[in-house]
Amino acid sequence: MSAPSVLYDAPGPKAKTRNIGYTILFGLVLLAAAWFVWVSLDAKDQLRPQLWTPFFTDSEVWTTFLLPGLLNTLKAAALAIVIALPIGAVLGILRMSDHAWIRVPAGTVVEFFRAIPVLLLMVFANEFYALYTDVSRDERPLFAVVTGLVLYNASVLAEVVRAGILSLPKGQTEASMALGLRKTQTMRSILLPQAVTLMLPAIVSQVVVIVKDTALGGAVLNFPDLMRQFRILPNNYDNNLVQTLIVIALIYIVLNTILSWLATLLERRLSRRNRPPRGVKADHLDQPTADPMAASGLRTGEGGAF
Repeated sequence: MSAPSVLYDAPGPKAKTRNIGYTILFGLVLLAAAWFVWVSLDAKDQLRPQLWTPFFTDSEVWTTFLLPGLLNTLKAAALAIVIALPIGAVLGILRMSDHAWIRVPAGTVVEFFRAIPVLLLMVFANEFYALYTDVSRDERPLFAVVTGLVLYNASVLAEVVRAGILSLPKGQTEASMALGLRKTQTMRSILLPQAVTLMLPAIVSQVVVIVKDTALGGAVLNFPDLMRQFRILPNNYDNNLVQTLIVIALIYIVLNTILSWLATLLERRLSRRNRPPRGVKADHLDQPTADPMAASGLRTGEGGAF
């Protein structure tokens, strides 16, 4: 028998009945909304098979429009993620520096770019590449989208990294200092590995935001991503704008669901690494070793001061 939860009281018979009633009510409201949407589409003649069949019968819809757009979306998102993650990690660590000449500029950069809408950053980047660089007109939207995503999301990820590290018990840092480790060693070998598991849900959430924010470039900067196809595809298929938007939305839902599923698997694997091996009792883990420095795998004198 499981122990009662200390976070909340177990619902009684009245609360269970009330929860069931809320569930039924919510289901009825959801069905009513779905029925309203169905009737509205039917009244506007948007349920004609001719508007939907191209997505199932015409391969050019996918090979010419949707799949190339999806590829560009993934390309921009992947570039932004690969660049923003290390920059955000560095900025987050710099914000915790004991030196004001490091901490203050890093904090200023983070707060500045975090306060500007990502769409505005994309527009500024597009104008910058047009006026001051030799980037071609065809590649400029990709550069602008990636630049805007990197500037904004790196600043957000910096706060995620900082919060993840600060959420660890202070005893971790104090123990490492007692062992004679420097701040760089402590950050690299003790704090960051533990904080990654804590930060992973927030990082994945931000990755999903990056994937969705690529659509801003398609809507404003003519970046040929998945979202951009809603302006092109309907012109060739009986002006099926609503149908195209619904299919694009479903693709985004599937893509972000896959990302969340992969992140859950990764989080479980990382959490499993922190568990003691089978057969090892927890009290054995607390016993001090003969050489604590050897047990940690670290020696003093390595790394530099931070």
